[in-house]
Amino acid sequence: MIAEPDDDGRVQSVVAERGPTVLRIALGGQLRKLRDQAKITREAAGDHIRGSHAKISRLELGRTGFKERDIRDLLTLYGVGDPEERERFLDLARQANEPGWWHRYNDLLPSWFSTYLGLEQAAHKIRTYEANLIPGLLQTPEYTRAVVSLGYEDADMDRRVQVRQRRQDILHRSDPPVVWAVIDEAALHRPVGGAEVQRAQMQHIIDLAALPNVTIQVLPYSAGEHAAAGSSFSILRFAEPELPDIVYLEHLTSALYLERRQDLAMYLSVMDRLSVQAERPKRSLEILAEYAAAP
Repeated sequence: MIAEPDDDGRVQSVVAERGPTVLRIALGGQLRKLRDQAKITREAAGDHIRGSHAKISRLELGRTGFKERDIRDLLTLYGVGDPEERERFLDLARQANEPGWWHRYNDLLPSWFSTYLGLEQAAHKIRTYEANLIPGLLQTPEYTRAVVSLGYEDADMDRRVQVRQRRQDILHRSDPPVVWAVIDEAALHRPVGGAEVQRAQMQHIIDLAALPNVTIQVLPYSAGEHAAAGSSFSILRFAEPELPDIVYLEHLTSALYLERRQDLAMYLSVMDRLSVQAERPKRSLEILAEYAAAP
C-alpha cells in the first residue's frame, strides 16, 4: 500500500524531483505489489483492463504511461476501496504522465537521447568514463557550444546548448545522484573551443568536485593501456529495485542500452579497473588545476 499522507507527500515530492520516469517506476512497483498480494496473475489483470499480460508488465516496470481508467479498474480488482488511497494512486499517475522538461526540446532530440535523459534524471548513481570529451554533466555552456557546433550550426544552437546545460540541474537538487566520472587525460589536453574555454572548463570541473555527490578522477597517459580501449560509456543505477542497472553507449546517430546481467558485470568490472588505474581524486584535481593554469 502507499504510505500515509504525510510520509507519502514527502516521498512523492522527492521522487517527483527526479522526473516522470521514476514516478512511473514507483507507481508500477506499487501496482505489482498490490497484484502479488491479491494473488492475481498478469494475464488476469491484463484481461480485466482489456489488455494483455505484456501491457501489465510494461505498466509495472514503468515503461509506459498510465490511463486513469486502467488504474481505477486495477485498484478495484486488487481490492483497494478506500477513496483517499485510490486518489493518491491516481494523483501519482497524473504526475507520472506529465512530460519531463526535455520534452519541450523534442524537435531537436532524437528519441534515443530523450530516453537517456529520462533515465539520467531518475538515476540514483551515475558512473561514467569519457575518453575524448568532458562528460556532458560537467560541461560549461561555452564548452557545450563548441561541441554542439561540430555537428550543428543553425538557428537552434542556443536551444541545443540549453538542453545539455539543463541536465546539470540534477547535481544541485535536494536529492542529487552520486556522480563518479573518470576522464581520460586526452580530453583535458584537447582544447575544445580554444585555450580560454578549455581553461575555464577545467576550473568548472574543480568547482563541481567540491559538491559532496561528485567525484572526479583523471586517467593519465602514464596509465598506459586500459580495459575501456577508448570506448566511452555510462552506468546508471536506480534506487528502485524494479529497474535494473543500465549501461549506456552513445554513437553518432544511435545509442545502445545494455541491461543483460553479463553485460553489466563486464562494464562494472571495466569501470572498477579504470577507477583503480586513474589518479585518486585529490591528485586528479591537481592535474585539472595544472591544465587550468596552462598558458
